Amino acid sequence: MDDNLTAVLIVLISVLGPIWIVFHYRAKGQKAGMLSASDAAVVENLNQTAARLEQRVAALERILDVEVPAWRGSYDSGEFLGRQAG
Repeated sequence: MDDNLTAVLIVLISVLGPIWIVFHYRAKGQKAGMLSASDAAVVENLNQTAARLEQRVAALERILDVEVPAWRGSYDSGEFLGRQAG
């Protein structure tokens, strides 16, 4: 009887053990790949902040285009506002 029980346990461990390990780590990997609710909220907040900053930069560039039409070329050469490159 003990030999049969040992054989059954060995078969169960050798068959079910690896299957359990594969499913355990697959589920763990899928869970690690997801963002938590708080992380998703932070990412969404950062995305909204970046969009607002892009709008501000675009507005500032439009203002500069009206006030100082050649600001892009002079800024690229380092001569913007009297500063020299280098």
